[in-house]
Amino acid sequence: MSKQKQVNIYIFGEVLFDCFPTGEQVLGGAPFNVAWHLQALGDSPQLISRVGKDQHGDRILQAMSGWGLKTSAIQVDSTHPTGRVEVSITDNEPSYTIVPDSAFDFISLPDPGGFSSGGILYHGSLSLRNETSRKTLLEIVHSHKVKIFFDVNLRFPWWHRDEVCEWLKNATWVKMNQDELTALSNHQGSDIQLQMAEMQETYGQEQLIVTRGEQGALIRTAAGKFHSLVPGKVACLIDTVGAGDAFSAIYLHALRGGWSIEKTLYHAQCFAGKVVGLRGATTNDPEFYQQVTDSCNF
Repeated sequence: MSKQKQVNIYIFGEVLFDCFPTGEQVLGGAPFNVAWHLQALGDSPQLISRVGKDQHGDRILQAMSGWGLKTSAIQVDSTHPTGRVEVSITDNEPSYTIVPDSAFDFISLPDPGGFSSGGILYHGSLSLRNETSRKTLLEIVHSHKVKIFFDVNLRFPWWHRDEVCEWLKNATWVKMNQDELTALSNHQGSDIQLQMAEMQETYGQEQLIVTRGEQGALIRTAAGKFHSLVPGKVACLIDTVGAGDAFSAIYLHALRGGWSIEKTLYHAQCFAGKVVGLRGATTNDPEFYQQVTDSCNF
């Protein structure tokens, strides 16, 4: 196994239940979804999160153990409940009502011995809405030599532009959608390449990744080179919940494996296209992931 394959991946942030209008309750939260996919891809990530001392928290721990995910950095909160999101679907686009003061808002410092230098730390922006989890992530970033993959997930009213921009400064790789790019950009206008150039030159990311739905993702490197690929037609569309998380999981897997941007982009978009055929963001069907690994020649 190559040295690149030894890189550890740490996932920080929310784990919760996505609750659909049909009554279905599906395990979710972008960090959890990413960790779930990475485990299926053989990356053995470490998920750092917090659940309530309740039935939903027990279900999460049981699901993680059954899937082979490490639970040693999952904290159990006797005061705050497990996270919950009410999901509504309009014209195949999800919207979210996120319950405040959930357990994941109060993540404390994990065992420092659980980190190795040179790893990759993934986090989003939702779990940073509360000061407790925000301070914990800052302490991790400042205490350990890890590279940051920042997956921007702007959920009204749980974000503030100045705070998000501060997190952009720490990141090696940043992923966001086109609407989020516009909301965070200082560049007035609709030219996406100019917006990306301005953001990357301001914050110095190694790669800036902007997802654009059916148009595909656009990536800008530190050298100013753009990469893009229009994805193929989706075979089955149930909902788009978790498509971005699927993209992020493949991207992290690719960073760990030292893939080219072109290979990464192709397979990340293919996997996102498969996940939209699920209800929710993940599945516990090993065959689903076997098809992915076979197609990627992992």
